[in-house]
Amino acid sequence: MCGIFGLWQGSGTPVALATVERAMATIRRRGPDDEGYLLAHIQTGCVRPCGGPDTDPRLDLPPLSTYAGEAFDLALGFRRLSILDLSPGGHQPMASPDGRYWLIFNGEIYNYLELKPELESLGYMFHSSSDTEVLLAAYTCWGPQALNRLVGMFAFVILDLQTRKLFLARDFFGIKPLYYTCWQGSFAFASEIKALLELPGVSRQVNAPRVYDYLRFRLTDHGGETLLSEIRQLPAAHYLEVPLDNPSAAQPVRYWQINLNHRLDLSFQEAADHVRELFLENVKLHLRSDVPVGAALSGGIDSSSIVMAMRYLQGQELKLHTFSHITHDPNLGEERWVDLAGQASAAAVYKVQPTPLELTADLDRLIYTQDEPFASTSIYAQYRVFQLARQAGITVMLDGQGADELLAGYRPYLAGRLASLLRQGSLDEAYRFLRLASQWPDTGVRQLCLEAAQFLLPASLHSLGRRLVRRRLFPAWLNAAWFNRQGVIKPFRWNQSQPEILREQLHRTFVEVSLPGLLRYEDRNSMAFSIESRVPFLTPALVNFIFALPEAYLIAPDGTSKAIFRQAMRGLVPDAILDRRDKIGFATPEQEWLVVLRPWVEGVLQGEAARNVPVLNLDVVKNEWQAVRDGRQPFDFRIWRWLNFIQWANYYEISFG
Repeated sequence: MCGIFGLWQGSGTPVALATVERAMATIRRRGPDDEGYLLAHIQTGCVRPCGGPDTDPRLDLPPLSTYAGEAFDLALGFRRLSILDLSPGGHQPMASPDGRYWLIFNGEIYNYLELKPELESLGYMFHSSSDTEVLLAAYTCWGPQALNRLVGMFAFVILDLQTRKLFLARDFFGIKPLYYTCWQGSFAFASEIKALLELPGVSRQVNAPRVYDYLRFRLTDHGGETLLSEIRQLPAAHYLEVPLDNPSAAQPVRYWQINLNHRLDLSFQEAADHVRELFLENVKLHLRSDVPVGAALSGGIDSSSIVMAMRYLQGQELKLHTFSHITHDPNLGEERWVDLAGQASAAAVYKVQPTPLELTADLDRLIYTQDEPFASTSIYAQYRVFQLARQAGITVMLDGQGADELLAGYRPYLAGRLASLLRQGSLDEAYRFLRLASQWPDTGVRQLCLEAAQFLLPASLHSLGRRLVRRRLFPAWLNAAWFNRQGVIKPFRWNQSQPEILREQLHRTFVEVSLPGLLRYEDRNSMAFSIESRVPFLTPALVNFIFALPEAYLIAPDGTSKAIFRQAMRGLVPDAILDRRDKIGFATPEQEWLVVLRPWVEGVLQGEAARNVPVLNLDVVKNEWQAVRDGRQPFDFRIWRWLNFIQWANYYEISFG
């Protein structure tokens, strides 16, 4: 796990080394163990590897400042968090033997040991035990086709001195970040937005459609855009070839996607057996590390399965450490489940219980860490869990991110399954499903019917549908006039007309609605404490297999979510956990916190920073906050989005012009 940065000064002005150093300083915590640079003059092919204050002294590299008086038009920067091969052999930027390619790489290639013999049989020789050298050889051998041979999480950039191109690639699910911007003939990329904002001339102009998506629907991070109009992210499962002579011509290319048309004809038990096999293989690969490994444990099915699989695969030799957020709220507390999983796995269990005052004390740092606004204070719970792990000396953590989106773990998926049955004409089955599924917590017959109707109403009844579910595209607290001036016109979105509505719903939350934001939160929170967080549910093999199964294998006829995975984990995970009917996760008592923090909340809403944010109708915002505070309106997470957005815009000096 690392941080990467690069700057191509296409304007003819030499790269300013002080600017490079400032940008790299913003991502130091992503890799405090080593530091490396490459300065290049592309026209002549002249390159100069160099180092910085954190560079391993055994490498004997000249410091970056050595070349302050020379004119280079390209700089690559790298920060290393040492996980595999702790020796200087894993240093980057790393050159191919012939000097044509230079690689900087953030992430892990878990199947590097399997790729290595194949490459050796083709004549490649290796001088380290790092996955970086294997990745470089794989690209040298197979070019972009190497991407589909990888199992891992990655964002990497390769400089090709011969063709004068940069090759940028991001992993299948966007686990690792990669941002870029192009301005005045120049091109830059980085692991985090804040590094790009250190570059003179890079705009801080807000991206109005993305602001709307965040404030109205909690959507962040999907696709190629960000909340800043001039900074883009490379979408998941894409690569980008950037000709340095004309960087603005580069267009992302998709190299992989979930196959929604593939179907498997397997019995439920056969499918469960294969899910178990794939999952255990994933956990085994994700345990490859030369530093201590722990796990985030909420007490739910996903995290408990990871913890139990770690113990099963490595036996009593593994010093297993788990880290959990707990709360005193009985409706949100999962401590008893955490204790049950900890006891069953014989793990050392660590717990943290944040307070609202700690949240406000840490908020500026959290906003800086996350780069963009986030959906709720549960992100702070995760932040504190990683902080706890760092204090315990853990460098690698396994986490269950992606399982809910893959296995239909959230309550709204029940409506998607009901809509599928209705659209397919399975009325008797739909009636039985509605009767049984409505008995699950936090649901009911009326709620399920209304939510299922969203998927089934024809276009002519969309307006009626909005009234039925009380949804307005521009509620009064949003400044609709400002958004209209920016050309933001949002149609009401309904799922398409395919017969398997649940499958479409899962795919949308996987690639757009939920998972992209969750992965960004995870990456930033873990990197804030120099921890590599790994997500073993997210591999192409497991994801493609799950998406090819019948919908009834994911949500059972009685409304049981994750049905296939619960069965796959029988005998490995305690039955009491597998039979859970509630769904919590790292939830925080957000309403209680905001009431406790009333002076802070009202200080934000009444402050100058709020008045500088034209996207909100502040009078309406204040009135709605007071109504929620006084119990006249139900609590809604929109309140946190208001506060977070105001603070973010102020902290990063965002422009709304």
